[in-house]
Amino acid sequence: MMKTRIKELRARYNLTQEELAEKAGVRRETISFLEQGKYNPSLKLAHNVAKILKTTVDELFIFDDEK
Repeated sequence: MMKTRIKELRARYNLTQEELAEKAGVRRETISFLEQGKYNPSLKLAHNVAKILKTTVDELFIFDDEK
């Protein structure tokens, strides 16, 4: 199971899912699935989203190996 801080950081920068998706070059649904932990991004997408949100991949995604 993967948890993510995308929604929290997106709110900090006042970005909608649509705006973040446009900047990252993906569909809004992809951002929604990422926020819900239902989609594991490619390394490139993870890096792009982290860069847009001015953080690191490690800070953005929390991997929970217990489940």
